[in-house]
Amino acid sequence: MFTDRFLRFRRGVKLEPEERRRLEAGISEVRTLAPRTTIVKAGDVLSQSTLLIEGIMSRFIDDRRGLRQLVAVHVPGDFVDLHAFPLKVLDHDVATMTAATVAIVPHAQLDAIMHEMPELTRKLWFATLIDAAIHRAWLFRLGRLDAIGRVAHFLCETNARLVLAGLSDGRRFALGLNQTDLAEICGLTNVHVNRVMRALREERLCVFRSSLVEILAPEKLAARGQFDPAYLYIDDALAERPPSV
Repeated sequence: MFTDRFLRFRRGVKLEPEERRRLEAGISEVRTLAPRTTIVKAGDVLSQSTLLIEGIMSRFIDDRRGLRQLVAVHVPGDFVDLHAFPLKVLDHDVATMTAATVAIVPHAQLDAIMHEMPELTRKLWFATLIDAAIHRAWLFRLGRLDAIGRVAHFLCETNARLVLAGLSDGRRFALGLNQTDLAEICGLTNVHVNRVMRALREERLCVFRSSLVEILAPEKLAARGQFDPAYLYIDDALAERPPSV
């Protein structure tokens, strides 16, 4: 099923089989996209939303010189632009960072779901609120943490989100991004990120090599990045699992 990773583990929120089947039925098509493909431009009038199945996507805003500022990164299982359903027009662009597979859900289908299944609608709203919580953590990361803290926080957050999607064992995961991408995400230069990754490696906290991340000391890395996963609303039973599971 294309929706298997959507709300796979969340505290107090679980999609029932009939809800997942209804969401699947609302998918009009599945697309495979190349890296750096823009699928939504700011100001476009939208009639559909995008569920990310595979790959990494971002939301960003261009400045007057055409330089972009990332404002969100999405992993498999995220409903990337669900908020476009009520808004219809977004104030930012949406693009792939890596090769990606996405499911397209027309707003007409979301409207039907809203009338047919109010409980599923509440769960879709919950997913949008999680996006907002992640955005607040993004602001904290860029505004209050130093360079090592920013990278540490982002890697811890991404690890937790990929655990939820079944794509990390709690210590190792494929990120599919390079140091230039990390620089853009963390508001640093590429040279600075290179120094940060060397420091994390030398401190035996984390290794990032060939787009693969291995967290050597999860608790210490979280402490270095002031990362508290409470804003992700992770199911307590999942959060208590040992990292190797």
